Amino acid sequence: MTAIEDGTAGDAISYEAIPKNDITTTQSMTTTTNSEANKQKLGERMALFSNKVRKHGSLSSSSVRFPRIEMKDLDGSDEGKQEQQEQKKESYQKDEQSSSVSHKEIISVDEAIEKIGTGPFQFMVLIAAGLCFSADSMEIMLLSFLSIILREQWDLSSTETASITACVFAGALVGTLVLGPLGDRIGRRPVLLISCFFISFFGITTAFSQSFVVLLINRFWVGFGVGGLTVPFDILAELLPTSARGKNLAEIEFFWTAGSMAVPLAAYMTIGSGGSWQVFVLLCTIPCLASALISLFYVPESPRWLISCGRDEEAMEVLKAAAKMNGKDPGVLFPKGTILEDETEERSRFFDLFKPKWRNLTLNLWGVWAGFAIGYYGTVIVVTQVFDEVSDKQLPDTAEDHVNFDYSAIFVSSCSEIVGTVLMIFLVDRIGRVPLQILSFVMGGICLIALCFFASSENRSLVVFIAFVARVFEMAGSSTAFIAAAEVLSTEIRTTGHSAANAVARVGGFISPYLVGGGLSLRAVGLIMLLIHALTAICASRLPETKGVSLDHRDGVDSEPSTADESGGLMEIM
Repeated sequence: MTAIEDGTAGDAISYEAIPKNDITTTQSMTTTTNSEANKQKLGERMALFSNKVRKHGSLSSSSVRFPRIEMKDLDGSDEGKQEQQEQKKESYQKDEQSSSVSHKEIISVDEAIEKIGTGPFQFMVLIAAGLCFSADSMEIMLLSFLSIILREQWDLSSTETASITACVFAGALVGTLVLGPLGDRIGRRPVLLISCFFISFFGITTAFSQSFVVLLINRFWVGFGVGGLTVPFDILAELLPTSARGKNLAEIEFFWTAGSMAVPLAAYMTIGSGGSWQVFVLLCTIPCLASALISLFYVPESPRWLISCGRDEEAMEVLKAAAKMNGKDPGVLFPKGTILEDETEERSRFFDLFKPKWRNLTLNLWGVWAGFAIGYYGTVIVVTQVFDEVSDKQLPDTAEDHVNFDYSAIFVSSCSEIVGTVLMIFLVDRIGRVPLQILSFVMGGICLIALCFFASSENRSLVVFIAFVARVFEMAGSSTAFIAAAEVLSTEIRTTGHSAANAVARVGGFISPYLVGGGLSLRAVGLIMLLIHALTAICASRLPETKGVSLDHRDGVDSEPSTADESGGLMEIM
């Protein structure tokens, strides 16, 4: 038996040997009529074979086999006929090899996405993922208003008031541990829609809660949905070209800031204007509802995940649809015969993170996420405490200061996150992810301890400036950590690892009020927070740099940095 390769490993076309003439002397005496019948039969078989070749274009699949052709004694000697048969076989082999080379091209998903570029397709995914970020921010930030209001209206104890916030973080912890691995098993898109459903549905039912227990149940399930909101970020990361990923992932942080700024505005329009907290809670569910609708129509399944599960044709269809939406011809970018390179199949579990391959990376990543969560939420609490002291000294006392919110001060402090996001976008692809995290965490810790030491200063402008800069660096550091987490993990473990890190961050957010607001002096708090920031910077320094590295090479971060020009962000493209 003779075999040739069709361009891929292990895919060979077998040519069954054509038997020699074994016609006996008696058979050679058959009549001319029988000889003509044999010739006609041979012609029909050859025609059938020729039609099969034309039908399949090229015999590149091992499922298409040359038919066995039996040759009877025709005109000429056995040796001459055998030589003709061998020549035909060689001709077919050359044609097959030529066709296979010219029509088959194997490319990676990264190469395919580079061909597609950035445009309306990624912009719609950015909007859907960004609105999820806004929902996450709003569902957390509204607690600072909701817990105080319900404490007064429902006469709650301090423990019960704290439980309103704690149950959301508890739900988020469970959600990250469940929905993250689920994203690696059933796909990114279903988990995105599930998360949006939980946040929207139980956010709405929160507004109709008539008892403390029912409220806690509803807020727990809201938190559960919030725990899955790392998945849309991973979808966006997996659909961006390497050359444009840093800036475009950074743009999503504007949505978090927008959510933080929208909460005091929504509170002012409802609670501050004599409205009810129920309307306030309903307004905070709007971003998640909008994200669900956009995701349903414009966000596809990740082609990387589809490839890892062996669903190559579906992955190619997603890429072709994306190319068409970006105004490019799919037939030109991915001509007939284009094949996507396999990626590692995703069947990850939580405990896979502790395998030798991932253990060190996981622990350092968790250190970064726990640190920035304590730093971010702790800084917000410290700033509140500092300006409580300043206001006690410089502002007149009021009888109702416990129910009247300083909406303008809260709004201005949230605006510092815009500067932090802009700083991160400007530096993330210039100095890299790791250096930017180290810079942000170190400067954040220094600014925070300075704030604690200068809290009693008579120079209020200086205190405001230090507080503003502290939140700038906290935002820059946490945003960069989010980007790095999506990049340092390979496809096989990405959503599981990212969600686990998010769970650790929720734990950090849960303990930060007890750590910062536990009755310690501001100077003691400042020293503790400086130490935490230093440890966070050390963990960040031990992470691999992913600037310009394709997502196909996460295992050892061994690919060369992209030499392509950095494209502008999606906002600039649109």
